[in-house]
Amino acid sequence: MDLLGTASLLMTVTALFAYVNYRFIRLPNTIGVMVISLVFSLAMVLLSKAGLTMGVEYTEKLLSGVDFDATLMEGMLSFLLFAGALHINLNELLDKQWVVGILASVGVITSTFIVGISSYYILGLFDINLPFIYCMLFGSLIAPTDPVAVLSILKTANASKSLETKIAGESLFNDGIAVVVFLVILGIAVGGDSHGGGATVTPLSVAGLFFQETIGGGVFGLIIGWTCYRLLKSVDNYHVEVLLTLALVMGGYAAARAMHISGPIAIVIAGLFIGNHGRRFAMSDKTRENLDTFWELVDEILNAVLFMLIGLEIIVMNLNGNSITAGVLMFFVVLAARWIAVGIPVSILKLRQSFHPHVVSILTWGGIRGGISVALALSLPLGPERDVIVAITYVIVIMSVVLQGLSIKSLVQYAAGQHQLPESER
Repeated sequence: MDLLGTASLLMTVTALFAYVNYRFIRLPNTIGVMVISLVFSLAMVLLSKAGLTMGVEYTEKLLSGVDFDATLMEGMLSFLLFAGALHINLNELLDKQWVVGILASVGVITSTFIVGISSYYILGLFDINLPFIYCMLFGSLIAPTDPVAVLSILKTANASKSLETKIAGESLFNDGIAVVVFLVILGIAVGGDSHGGGATVTPLSVAGLFFQETIGGGVFGLIIGWTCYRLLKSVDNYHVEVLLTLALVMGGYAAARAMHISGPIAIVIAGLFIGNHGRRFAMSDKTRENLDTFWELVDEILNAVLFMLIGLEIIVMNLNGNSITAGVLMFFVVLAARWIAVGIPVSILKLRQSFHPHVVSILTWGGIRGGISVALALSLPLGPERDVIVAITYVIVIMSVVLQGLSIKSLVQYAAGQHQLPESER
């Protein structure tokens, strides 16, 4: 099937699943689509075991034509990050910069080490022999919270502006740090430069990669954001202005990747610039309304397609009893690592500012893993290590999206009802 046929079929299936969810199940749209996809996938697997393999073979053929890593990391991600950053208040983000910055850096690194070391011993209990360096690689790809999942689910949680800024801000930025850590560990695992060269990984090369990816991405994001802002300010036609933001996202992300700097960070910075400075000084009320409507629609459609793909991927996953059990156990390890990575910095920051009493619980439970972790796992070189990591990552992501995504709203409402929010948390 050609690209148009594959895209058409995926969009049709997504629309049908979204319709069924809206009419009969009433879960949050993205979670509902994923749950229906999971049920559909499990039904297909059971039918194949009963001898009816035609549907499974066709679905496997369809999914084999979809490169999940490329679809998300090189296709959907830039649109989803821009749509999320567009609606974050920059003043509130700057007010929470220390919390967001520490969680997006120290938190990711801390979680990587805790999960990596724990998985080495836990997987051994299930006769899963994964080399230590690959355990650390697994820790790095499962450490970041996923902005795609988090931003989608936060819309239904009715969290305070302060909590939403912390969770969403961290999720938008921590993937940049996580990708750097992932690339460094991958370079060690494959015996050289993870970009394809043969350079030895050294502390200097790690620092250079960090600077190039994060600082370079941030500076480039400011440049393209400012350029787009000047163009937006010179016209008053929402058709042209929507096209300019599309060009910013697509062209900016492609250019960042070509320069080997962080495309996600560049797009987040550009999105924050346009969503705050651009919205205030370069757009009419009509443009703001149409721009918001357009990007909210893009966000909803791509989220639905992405979560549908996550649900269908179970058909082509190499899952067995050991990997499922190990994945379930590692889900709780990942949660514990998140609790430690959040709890320590928040406890230190409490010396200088006030926090809601349940902020650690909410930040821990709100740290949802999603498609980015699956995409990073699928980007690993082919081999038995990849099969193990992909299977366990998939189990953790499914549990995270369903369990945490469906209950975060109740946790936020319970916390808000138990304690009056201090001024800094409202």
